[in-house]
Amino acid sequence: MFGTPAYAQTAAANASSGGLTDLLAGPLPMLAVMGVLFYFLLLRPQQQRVKQHQSMVAALKRGDTVVLNSGVIGKVTKVEDAELGVEIATGVTIKVVRSMVSEVRTRGEPVIANDSKTS
Repeated sequence: MFGTPAYAQTAAANASSGGLTDLLAGPLPMLAVMGVLFYFLLLRPQQQRVKQHQSMVAALKRGDTVVLNSGVIGKVTKVEDAELGVEIATGVTIKVVRSMVSEVRTRGEPVIANDSKTS
């Protein structure tokens, strides 16, 4: 099986040592490193986004222009505990669950023109 008897003796000696060094060089540290990476690359940013969205939704007030998850843009006309009244056209008001608001646009936000005028 082994090419030389000396090689066979060294392989047998290394296999029988075992102990703490095999545990530290084994899969346990790799799993721990992968767990830490998983937390910092996936879980933590998602938790921060959820907190930011909750604070944005909690700060909604009458007159804010909002974008819903469906892409509908409207102005908040009525604020309740769990729902909002959003005017999407003149005289057309719909009830929306607060968590469906994806973005709040402020009145002072500059509008980017579609045409590019150069002087």
